[in-house]
Amino acid sequence: MPTIVRTHLTALRALLVMTVLCGIAYPLLITGISQVAFGDKANGSIVKADGKEVGSSLLGQNYNLPKKNPDDPKEDPVPDPKWFQPRPSTNNYAGDNSGASNLGPNSDDLLKAVNDRRAAVSQFDGVDPASVPADALTASGSGLDPHISVAYAKEQVNRVAKARSLPADTLNQLIDKYTEGRSLGFLGQEGVNVVLLNKAVSETK
Repeated sequence: MPTIVRTHLTALRALLVMTVLCGIAYPLLITGISQVAFGDKANGSIVKADGKEVGSSLLGQNYNLPKKNPDDPKEDPVPDPKWFQPRPSTNNYAGDNSGASNLGPNSDDLLKAVNDRRAAVSQFDGVDPASVPADALTASGSGLDPHISVAYAKEQVNRVAKARSLPADTLNQLIDKYTEGRSLGFLGQEGVNVVLLNKAVSETK
């Protein structure tokens, strides 16, 4: 058999072996391990309410009122007062388009956006503009973070309590329940998962 033919057959066998190992066996092994050990996370950490999928605990989402004219792209969304609101998202929480605004600290556009958000949050929550937390004014690096600070969650309690006719103490207890500690015990700050918090609020009578 000519050398060139033997070389090609060797390369073909190597390709087939690596395809089976890396393209079939390894993915199946990792998928099996993840399903057994981390089934919920491997399947997207889906959050359900009344048997219906309403989101993922890993991804933030909007809690807005329905548009008056759904076909009007220029109509600005209006936040629903019955829900705890997440932090801003530069990509409207689109999972296929994560990212930040990439505006620097000296950007006039960023300064205007922060000031506009401060005024809007202050009016919406009925608080002093100076007390609005930073995470209510700026988006996360991914634009998909479902967490807000404990301060921002507490700031919204009176508004949600009024809109739902619920005791503020009940909402404060839910915030405490869904407050997550620092990563590895020392990285970052405590945060409240808005998706899980709002699910719990919707189930509270």
